[in-house]
Amino acid sequence: MDIFAIFTTRVTEALLADHPELGADLLSRVVVEPPRDSAHGDLSTNAAMVVAKPLGKNPREVAASLVERFKEDADVTSVDVAGPGFINFRLATPILHQVLRAIAEQKENFGKSNLGKGERVNVEYVSANPTGPMHVGHTRGAVFGDTLASLMAYSGYDVTREYYINDAGGQITILAQSTLLRYREALGEKIEIPPGLYPGDYLVPVGEALKAEFGNSLLSKPEHEVMPIVKDRVLSAMMELIRADLAQLNIHHDVFFSERTLHGQGGDIDTTLEWLRQEGMVYEGRLDAPKGKTPEDWEDREQTLFRAKDYGDDTDRALIKSDGNYTYFAADIAYHRNKYLRGFKHMVNVLGADHSGYVKRLQAAVKAVSHGEADIDVRICQLVRLLKNGEPFKMSKRSGDLVTLSDVVEEVGADATRFMLLFRRNDAAMDFDFALVKEQTRDNPVFYVQYAHARACSVFRKTQEEVPGLDTSAAALAVAEVELLTSAADLELIRLLAAWPRTVAAAAVAHEPHRIAFYVHDLAAAFHGFWAKGKDDASLRFVNAADPKLTLARLALVDAVRQVIRNGLGILSVSAPEELS
Repeated sequence: MDIFAIFTTRVTEALLADHPELGADLLSRVVVEPPRDSAHGDLSTNAAMVVAKPLGKNPREVAASLVERFKEDADVTSVDVAGPGFINFRLATPILHQVLRAIAEQKENFGKSNLGKGERVNVEYVSANPTGPMHVGHTRGAVFGDTLASLMAYSGYDVTREYYINDAGGQITILAQSTLLRYREALGEKIEIPPGLYPGDYLVPVGEALKAEFGNSLLSKPEHEVMPIVKDRVLSAMMELIRADLAQLNIHHDVFFSERTLHGQGGDIDTTLEWLRQEGMVYEGRLDAPKGKTPEDWEDREQTLFRAKDYGDDTDRALIKSDGNYTYFAADIAYHRNKYLRGFKHMVNVLGADHSGYVKRLQAAVKAVSHGEADIDVRICQLVRLLKNGEPFKMSKRSGDLVTLSDVVEEVGADATRFMLLFRRNDAAMDFDFALVKEQTRDNPVFYVQYAHARACSVFRKTQEEVPGLDTSAAALAVAEVELLTSAADLELIRLLAAWPRTVAAAAVAHEPHRIAFYVHDLAAAFHGFWAKGKDDASLRFVNAADPKLTLARLALVDAVRQVIRNGLGILSVSAPEELS
């Protein structure tokens, strides 16, 4: 039950009743949302301001006409016009009580919707170079992308979670060279890791595995035979390590797409470039020098260029380097064309802070390869600063100078890691304080929310002690007399519960999973606040042995809070414990 969606339908129907000529595109801009100031009511709509100009009328005139229609609505106690033409509604108590019944009936499905209508969406996230274990710089994007995928699936989209394996290029050659040193070390040779190679101990087991499989036979083979063998083995080992790291945060991908499949004779880049030529999207020309400091790799030469400016980019982009190899962007175009040909018209890429310059070029690529049929949203996750008690925190690390995902999870746990990384917008830098996330206080957001769920569960245990024999089963709660809940505190909490479906839908459309973390934190705060009021006012206590009917009604409210918190934490892949030690 989504009160906001219900009233959006009623408002548009009222508009059409007076003005049947209004089109669907115009009406789609009508929104019903909470007013900025709750003192103005429960709902507010911009409907009059949306349609006034096309109708040639004053917004307040249109609003006044709508107000008259809603004066007869049984679910509305008052409706008035504010400001330039906003319409504010105050809801009748019975429709708020219906929210509790809807939660009791729908349970884990309360808030789910068919918003996405089964449309296919490809969410690509993490996509770290497979040159070692996941480090903390990857962790924020991993959690963000995984939660966004869950949020969109919850909202009715057909979501594919994809990892793009950067297994082509110079870094993989360096990885193989580093592994060969560990192989020689496993054979008894004393080695030193020169600058430019990967020094991490995580390659030691790969060297040992090569020794176990090949003995010392690789030493006598020419490099062109050895390198493919080593690359295959080390890439397999690194991806296994990365999958294990991600699993610690309950992150699992549906597709692991290898960049290497795009390269080579007849590969996707070859066919894509030929297709681009046929479509007139490629030409031979020169690029203007970049403004400001000229990069060291700048080449003033005639080259093969993609007409990226025609599709919204700031400049055209090179596709072939001077050595004849494809640029990274050529691979990007081929990869996203591959996504489009696989049936994805909606794509989301989650990238790190150092990729902000990629946004326009990727949008241009997708627009070009789909002839404008597909769209892509590139979400940038900003940096995370590690702190302890407000000071920079230097962790003891097992992987050279890297702070790994495993280091963070072992320090604070998966729940705290996920929740804290989501408790801020992805495009804002954030501080991750290890001391704070271990505190069991209201200042620790994840503890505060989990404690609200545990506290709600404790209410039911307390009920069995104070009102023994009272039936608190799901069936009993479903028929509780929630009409008894008429206090301001009761209704305030119900209003917040009623906002859950709209919060989910808005977060899914905006691709902003932090809204879910914010919402469950607000709900937890409201629930803790209600608990505190009960200490001072006996009429607001959840359990009242002298009034079993009111107790059962309050338990229905507590159960609704418990259920919605659990639904929210489920989207975040954070546990909802029934007790906290």
